[in-house]
Amino acid sequence: MLAWPKAFTSLLLAFGAVLIPQAASAQDSSVLALSHKSPFNCGKTFYANNWSPGHNPSGSIDWQNYGGDDINNETVRATAGGTAYFYDAGSTSYGKWIEVRHSDGTRTRYAHLSSMARAAGGSMSVSQGTVIGAVGSTGGSTAPHLHYEQRTSTGAMDTSPTVEGVTVSLGQKKSVTSTNGCSGNPYTPEEACGSGYTQIDSAGLTGGTTYLLYNAGNGNNCVVTMKSTNLGTATAVSAFLEPQGESRRTDSGNYGYYAGPVILNAASQCVRWGGSVGSSSYTSPFEHCG
Repeated sequence: MLAWPKAFTSLLLAFGAVLIPQAASAQDSSVLALSHKSPFNCGKTFYANNWSPGHNPSGSIDWQNYGGDDINNETVRATAGGTAYFYDAGSTSYGKWIEVRHSDGTRTRYAHLSSMARAAGGSMSVSQGTVIGAVGSTGGSTAPHLHYEQRTSTGAMDTSPTVEGVTVSLGQKKSVTSTNGCSGNPYTPEEACGSGYTQIDSAGLTGGTTYLLYNAGNGNNCVVTMKSTNLGTATAVSAFLEPQGESRRTDSGNYGYYAGPVILNAASQCVRWGGSVGSSSYTSPFEHCG
């Protein structure tokens, strides 16, 4: 867990723009070299708000509703690859939040999450597009939104962050459409599993990705493996789900786009999940308990 300052500069501009403890506030002269995508699912459009003056740290983005699209519980993806570290500041500041440390030394932060792919104190290797959490309103927030930062290799804020090739400078508000996680597959994990399911984890495969989703309304988990190659051609693909202490359920065969959905109730249980595309496979440990 990061060490928090004794005093936070407190709270809040329009629509939950929370003030956050600042490790480094000055604009750094180094430039973020990575190409960042939007932190949302392919095709999703949300407003990126770079509040000024008063948003702390200056240059951070609040992602909020665009048109009729509700951002609450929206899937959050890594905007670039690296190692993700998971934290929980409780009812203050960032709330549930994640820092992804990238290979070039830069960092991105994702705050006020309703859920995270790992428990606080954990870490995981991520690729661009890996699901790391879901939008919420934890910590010092008054409405669901995603607080997002890009930091340089020295830890200073980039006050004009760029995602999807769109630069959002201080004082600007721009709509940004995500290409993150776009594989060319016409189906999404949410469509395969059905209404009410939210992605909570994923694992990359050669030729596709296997996803774990959860429905908070009924306590069901869902696993689906989406192909990204040989689309429309029947090739070997599988998905499985195994609540701890119960039998594994698997869907496997030659499919054009995806395997699954495999749906089982596991509201108070750990689950093992995974899938395969051709000879590339993934099997998780028992995790996501309760």
